[in-house]
Amino acid sequence: MAKIKTKYICQSCGNQAPTWIGKCPECGEWNTFVEEIIENKSVQVQTASANSSKSHPVKIAEITGQNIRRIDTANAELNRVLGGGLVPGSLVLLGGEPGIGKSTLALQIALNMQGISTLYVSGEESEQQIKLRANRLSQSTENCYILSETKLENVLFHAKNLKPNVIVIDSIQTLYTERMDSSPGSVGQIRECAAGIMEFAKQRHIPVFLIGHITKEGSLAGPKILEHIVDVVLQFEGDRNHLYRILRANKNRFGASSELGIFEMQNTGLREVSNPSELLLSQSENSLSGTAVSATVEGVRPFLIEIQALVSSAVYGTPQRSSTGFNLRRLNMLLAVLEKRAGFRLAAKDVFLNIAGGLKVEDPAVDLAVICAIFSSDHDIAIASTSCFAGEIGLSGEIRPVSRIEQRISEAQKLGFKNIYISKYNKKGLNFSKYKIAVHTAGNLEELFRVLFG
Repeated sequence: MAKIKTKYICQSCGNQAPTWIGKCPECGEWNTFVEEIIENKSVQVQTASANSSKSHPVKIAEITGQNIRRIDTANAELNRVLGGGLVPGSLVLLGGEPGIGKSTLALQIALNMQGISTLYVSGEESEQQIKLRANRLSQSTENCYILSETKLENVLFHAKNLKPNVIVIDSIQTLYTERMDSSPGSVGQIRECAAGIMEFAKQRHIPVFLIGHITKEGSLAGPKILEHIVDVVLQFEGDRNHLYRILRANKNRFGASSELGIFEMQNTGLREVSNPSELLLSQSENSLSGTAVSATVEGVRPFLIEIQALVSSAVYGTPQRSSTGFNLRRLNMLLAVLEKRAGFRLAAKDVFLNIAGGLKVEDPAVDLAVICAIFSSDHDIAIASTSCFAGEIGLSGEIRPVSRIEQRISEAQKLGFKNIYISKYNKKGLNFSKYKIAVHTAGNLEELFRVLFG
């Protein structure tokens, strides 16, 4: 009888070691190494020949392109993020914090697709619990099948017999296979289960939704190879204290990875937000100091967001810098530009910045609105509620041009804004006469403050 071989695998990053060690040398985590048994297979290795190989090299010019028909998820926001719908045989990994709405979104997808049979596999809830959640969503369909199972072999057996059009697995961390002796959720189990599901999906051209847990650092739990195996990686973001949820595509083999979808959490489930600008802007009629509106673009969708800033004297001597929804390092850089190029004295003042609605924005065009909101709060001068901004700030204080400026101007005009401030370097090839909104340009901060505040 052959001796059983074991290895130790870090449950945080997947690093392997021949013996147990306390601290992982790769990720630095403590007590994450778990012993796993290596499966011994007495398989005779043969040299591949032309007769044994099922595939052969083909010139790319000789490959005939086929129009793949995507599956409509009956959710416009999700379709946008996926690139137009589900591609047959694709694996979609959906990750997010506990309670953010991953299972709710997955169940809504399974229930909303009319005329398409779906198999919802849950390793965390029973059939009765899923039924209660479906009743809360006030949705029902005869084409949705529920399976409460954690063994991969049983899941694939029922999927082969049922032959659904779409499979949803909640979650990949609860599945286990008999080929591995480790516990469910370990690196080895997640790797083997994901590989088995991928092989099943590709052979039968069935799209599969995989719901994944995340670690305390915010990354997807399990080995990094899980993100390499799947075709699409979706991240469900948002604060549970806010109503809005953001669905981002971190990886997409069949579409743009910069798209996002916006949902609103309600008692009856997640509602699609088709026009986020009207929800993300305050409805106050009075202009308040410290607020500015920015025209931003995420993917191909333009929308307007409200930037709120508060500048006050530091009480305890050491000034505070706090930011919600905006990169704190970029905020410190913008404050340094104001100090050096515009003569502001902010070194002894607290600066708090917030993006309304709980959104996280990485568009550099938000810089101009952030600068104006800070200036407005520091001098207690209100910016007109009918004005918005779109521009990137450079280290020398210049206002740099941004992409898709016409989409930003059109969105601001559609929402009733009367003025928009942009970089003067965006004027090239731009026809201002076709817009009803007044377009103001500036090359640096000094010109901007002179045009804006007089």
